[in-house]
Amino acid sequence: MKSDNVKSGMQQAPHRSLFNALGMTQEEMKKPMVGIVSSYNEIVPGHMNLDKIVEAVKLGVAMAGGTPVVFPAIAVCDGIAMGHIGMKYSLVTRDLIADSTECMALAHQFDALVMVPNCDKNVPGLLMAAARVNIPTVFVSGGPMLAGHVKGKKTSLSSMFEAVGAYAAGTMTEEDVQDFEDHACPTCGSCSGMYTANSMNCLTEVLGMGLRGNGTIPAVYSERIKLAKHAGMAVMEMYRKNIRPRDIMTEAAFRNTLTMDMALGCSTNSMLHLPAIAHEAGVDLNLDIANEISARTPNLCHLAPAGPTYMEDLNEAGGIYAVMKEISKKGLLDLDCMTVTGKTVGENIADAVNKNPEVIRPVENPYSETGGIAILRGNLAPGSAVVKRSAVVPEMLKHEGPARVFDCEEDAIAAIKGNKIVAGDVVVIRYEGPKGGPGMREMLNPTSAIAGMGLGSSVALITDGRFSGASRGASIGHCSPEAAVGGPIALVEEGDVISIDIDQHKLELKVSDEVLAERKAKWQPRETEVKTGYLARYASLVTSADKGAVLRVPV
Repeated sequence: MKSDNVKSGMQQAPHRSLFNALGMTQEEMKKPMVGIVSSYNEIVPGHMNLDKIVEAVKLGVAMAGGTPVVFPAIAVCDGIAMGHIGMKYSLVTRDLIADSTECMALAHQFDALVMVPNCDKNVPGLLMAAARVNIPTVFVSGGPMLAGHVKGKKTSLSSMFEAVGAYAAGTMTEEDVQDFEDHACPTCGSCSGMYTANSMNCLTEVLGMGLRGNGTIPAVYSERIKLAKHAGMAVMEMYRKNIRPRDIMTEAAFRNTLTMDMALGCSTNSMLHLPAIAHEAGVDLNLDIANEISARTPNLCHLAPAGPTYMEDLNEAGGIYAVMKEISKKGLLDLDCMTVTGKTVGENIADAVNKNPEVIRPVENPYSETGGIAILRGNLAPGSAVVKRSAVVPEMLKHEGPARVFDCEEDAIAAIKGNKIVAGDVVVIRYEGPKGGPGMREMLNPTSAIAGMGLGSSVALITDGRFSGASRGASIGHCSPEAAVGGPIALVEEGDVISIDIDQHKLELKVSDEVLAERKAKWQPRETEVKTGYLARYASLVTSADKGAVLRVPV
């Protein structure tokens, strides 16, 4: 046992005295020590039930012959952090979570780990840590929120943000907004659409690091408690068989995950997180393959914000395994990949059934023949840019219009709500990238304001920042290289014509190379107000969005 380094032998007598101080018995010290990484806190709605999940995991570990030991991981609520300086502190926590978990796991020589995350950055942060530490690890999330109900219709957080935009446009009363406020988020759990948290929990299941139902069983269902107990049992089986994260998170597994990302219509944030997780697993996940995979992968699900279905509906329809079973009919998945069940992908999905073809479209009748996410390139984004194609209305798949340029999110929102943006415009928000933000803020407020103002089918938005999974419309993010390093997005001027062709994966600024060269020669780096603290350190180390915004290792 790895934990023998802190438990066995005369040299470890001082260590054992400290375990005695914890009330640990000799019997417990003789068993494998399993770290349970709990993201529980009292500020994130998706995490308020994690104490119950952790207790269930502890029971599962103990029943299967291990000694469970809980330690914490931080988590930021993106919804609460949205639209102010707090959003600069969201993405950056991904690395804090990975680093602190690595420190705890190795400092205390755990034999195995169970990760208990739920929301946007702690899922990928803990996946990064799992790949880095590489001891037997299972994930069990807190589960998704149930959908809200307003005026007899299901709804979710994205509708709440759009209601604020509708109020600004005068199409919704204060009482209407209050109705959404009171009923959009009715239970604990990660917000009920295919937003970033649910996207990453579902993809964890696909990647092979979570048990069946990890992404879809609602937070308030007792089935979630049973899942947590089974996760505790499963990690002990992995320990006995010595199945480790890097045995599971292979190049083939990441290809499976990208394929299912396209089929499910996941958040564009997956295009930041999957390369970062792969990087920790020693896999080079070049986003060039994303369009190649998308071209042959049908989009089978339109969950909110792309459509009227929610995570509870996907769960009842058969969950992620049912979607995988549909996609496997086209031969698009590597069924030999190992998973935390100790079985292969093919063995796991063998008995899966699509119980609702309205929620999970059969491969013969997809929403589209191509996947939910597209990578765009052109002289405006020579690195790349990302769009959730499945959430774009057909008339905006191809668009050309004048640039309306803003150097921060707040200025853009003021213009949108001040009726200064009109149909046909292309809103450009820059200096919000990983380095320029710093922290690459999500742009749910401006996209929701555009939708709420009735401009969702006529206005595009391009940013070197990123979008919430709750964003919809022609919202193009991760524009790389970012403005802070002199990327072309820094050179756009008010009124320049921008051409978008999502089906052809093109993003072009209709300005000659000569003019762009002149502008580049005059460009000066923008002075940042962030001089100290973690954000300053992050900005000095972070790479571009097309590289997953991973941190450079100083040499």
